[in-house]
Amino acid sequence: MNMDQNPTLLSVKHLQTGFHSDRGYFPAIKGISFSIQRGESLGMVGESGSGKSLTALSLLRLTDHLPGCVMKAEGILYTPENREPLDLSTLDRTALRKIRGKEIGLIFQDPSASLNPVFTCGDQLVEVLRLHMGLDRSSARDAAMGWLEKVQLTDIKRIFSSYPHQLSGGQKQRVCIAIALAAGPRLLIADEPTTSLDVTVQKRILELIRGLRAETGMSMLFISHDLGVVAEMTERILVMQQGEIVEEGLAGPLFQHPHHPYTRQLLASRPPLDIRLKRLPVLEGQTAQKLGNEAIEKRQLEMEALPPLLRVEGLEVRYEQPRSGLLGKRNFLNAVAGVDLHIAPGETLGVVGESGCGKTSLGKAIIRLVDACKGKVFLEGQELLGLPEAQWRSLRRKAQIIFQDPYQSLNPRMPVGEAILEPMAVHGIGKDRREREEETLRWLARVGMDESHFFRYPHELSGGQRQRIGIARALAIRPRLLICDECVSALDVTVQAQILNLLLDLQEASGFSMLFISHDWAVVRFISDRVMVMREGKVLESGPSEEIWTAPGHAYTKELIAAVPNWVTGD
Repeated sequence: MNMDQNPTLLSVKHLQTGFHSDRGYFPAIKGISFSIQRGESLGMVGESGSGKSLTALSLLRLTDHLPGCVMKAEGILYTPENREPLDLSTLDRTALRKIRGKEIGLIFQDPSASLNPVFTCGDQLVEVLRLHMGLDRSSARDAAMGWLEKVQLTDIKRIFSSYPHQLSGGQKQRVCIAIALAAGPRLLIADEPTTSLDVTVQKRILELIRGLRAETGMSMLFISHDLGVVAEMTERILVMQQGEIVEEGLAGPLFQHPHHPYTRQLLASRPPLDIRLKRLPVLEGQTAQKLGNEAIEKRQLEMEALPPLLRVEGLEVRYEQPRSGLLGKRNFLNAVAGVDLHIAPGETLGVVGESGCGKTSLGKAIIRLVDACKGKVFLEGQELLGLPEAQWRSLRRKAQIIFQDPYQSLNPRMPVGEAILEPMAVHGIGKDRREREEETLRWLARVGMDESHFFRYPHELSGGQRQRIGIARALAIRPRLLICDECVSALDVTVQAQILNLLLDLQEASGFSMLFISHDWAVVRFISDRVMVMREGKVLESGPSEEIWTAPGHAYTKELIAAVPNWVTGD
């Protein structure tokens, strides 16, 4: 890249960020340096906890608000249009507020944490437009509606007047993207911006960001664990491991000929799209074993011969929507509209579809976390929806769920080790606390964490680490049915591979069934025996995983598969 034609927009020199706690000082970012040129898209990949998100927060000094956090740098130089460079590491708070949002936009990883729960989504977008663009309320409202439409949201009047808790994870993330882009920043820091989006909306959002970049010359720091998306969206890539940059290079050559062992491990851990594997390679040099058609067909016949562990008949879930005025008519959203399904013992049924299609509502209704207005659910032949609450409580151990949002599913005042241990005590697993503690430590190790994490609180962990705790907590009580609601979407590819292999190994050992909800087709294809495609609360088609992937029957399924990022790693 010609430095005269594309001068440096952001230059980071020896950035260090760490945390002071009772256990001493922990260096999370260990003196990294990098730059972003005007108009350039720089990718940053690495494991959960490697320092990617903390780097994003450090650049805008949002680390100032984190307890015990200390950030220092030789310089974080940002160059505004026709002005001298500003050192963001020493800028006073008043001047820094003028940079945040207007000059540098930030899309956070967790939309639930970045949206204010007491204001409507529309009001939060209007506030940004009024503050940074100087619009009056009426003009800001019109512009906000336009942005909600740009990020591919439907029913934008309802979205505008909705509070964050009334929207799905993908809908909330699109609102956050609109907020970040609305003021026309010259640099966009995108921290996992499409993690909670299905592939079709992801494709549209990425096309939108690319279009705005082409139109405005906006630069971008794109942080993601999805290597396919990073390959599509960036020209140059930084690979981070344990707070350090271990490899840097142009996207094409780096993906095709990685030099560092860690980069090679990242690339090998991603489920391939051209073949189906028995297990994902998680160690350097480990050989991937292909799952042959004969083995797939044999397992399919075995599953068909078994009586179902779970059977769902005509399940319907409706949500009441806000009235249009004080005396307006009551409106309802049909989130699940007459769904039938079955899962055999030891079988995995994958569920895919757009955000808001009813996948999560289906999973929650099966285990009575939301009320079904119609239908029946049978687990091991016993009907669940008609059971008295006391009787259902005794059966809850048999059906567990791993939630999409790990932060909201963990008690912020409870160490994560206790969060795993508590349900074991409730369900009488282990003869005493000591035995349960030992079992908890074993589960921490199985999901890639160590003993020191037992005493940490959720806010001390990264998003991916919190999700691993949620997985361990659900599996620790040995369920017969495991509902996985985007359970690996927040994980980097190496830990994702470990968790997927772990789920398969545990399923093989104990025979539990899985309802696996995900927007990631590569993951669904790898882990699922059968796939069910949902849209607007209905099942469009279902069948064996390989058949749906190679020969989809419905036009919508074909659209979903066509939107999957496809990339080559040098084969």
